[in-house]
Amino acid sequence: MSALPFPKSLPDFQRLFPDDGACARYLEQIRYPSGFECPACKVAGEPGRIATRPHVLRCKACRKETRLMAGTVMQDSHTPMSTWFWGAYLLTSLTPGMSAVQFQRQLGLTRYETAFQLLHKLRSGMVREGRDRIGGKFPVEVDETYVGGKTRGEGKGVHHGIIVAGAVEVRTRLPSDPKNAQHSKAIPRRGGKYAGRLRLAVVPDRSAKSLTRFVDDNVEGGTIITDAWQGYASLRSRDYDHQPVVERGRPEVAEEHLPLIHLVFSNLKTWINGVHHGVDPQHLQAYLNEFAFRFNRRFYPFNSFRSLLGIAADSEAHTYAVTFTKVPT
Repeated sequence: MSALPFPKSLPDFQRLFPDDGACARYLEQIRYPSGFECPACKVAGEPGRIATRPHVLRCKACRKETRLMAGTVMQDSHTPMSTWFWGAYLLTSLTPGMSAVQFQRQLGLTRYETAFQLLHKLRSGMVREGRDRIGGKFPVEVDETYVGGKTRGEGKGVHHGIIVAGAVEVRTRLPSDPKNAQHSKAIPRRGGKYAGRLRLAVVPDRSAKSLTRFVDDNVEGGTIITDAWQGYASLRSRDYDHQPVVERGRPEVAEEHLPLIHLVFSNLKTWINGVHHGVDPQHLQAYLNEFAFRFNRRFYPFNSFRSLLGIAADSEAHTYAVTFTKVPT
């Protein structure tokens, strides 16, 4: 996998993936890094290929056909593989991402629903099954916020917002870090602290059961910094070094003790409102996955394309019905 090239520009992309055949060869290297092995008879060796169907490999021993797109987010899709690759590249190379309308225009798709479904399937490939929990040797800031909601019909304020829990690692740059040397004249922010890996999830409520389940699923044992909300009170009894901070409505306290998670939430809301102009609650978790995927790879943006294809190659596809059917609330 590490030997596979990845495009750093549009000319690079056109050179690497001029047609569906080139895309199929790239996907074959992702799925079979040690060479093709027939899933049916387990015989390893160079497979037979069909010129008109580059995504199909035929075992020379048992004659069984293997479809490279099977078992991926591209399974059963009638969209050309090159369009999928273009979509993955656009989705990962543009820093703010793309709305479904922009995606439809850039790929020349005739229907908005097709663009939305392609985007949603790619987002489902942004989460690796069994991914590591964050924290451990790094402290973790944990908090929750409200996203979206309605502003009309029920008085002042925003109503029916969706609760999103977040956890972010607190890392510190060393004086010898090359990244500091690039900006040696700048004043270090927050004492050299910066955000490490991020986890975001929709939670049903702010109860202790929901919040501690989020922490257990996403953070391994270590130091956890939260506000003094009672929903986090049991973390110390769960073998975490829990450090609650009493804010009492003082923003300077939050800025000192929980600066990174609040910055993450602020950027998340700006991204949702600025790029997507709001998100349906049914699909919010998919957008959180995309935001976390971008955030965790922000220092290596050009690797995101290869990473997305590598993760998506082991992801199940969302059907049209699942994507567009409303979930009862």
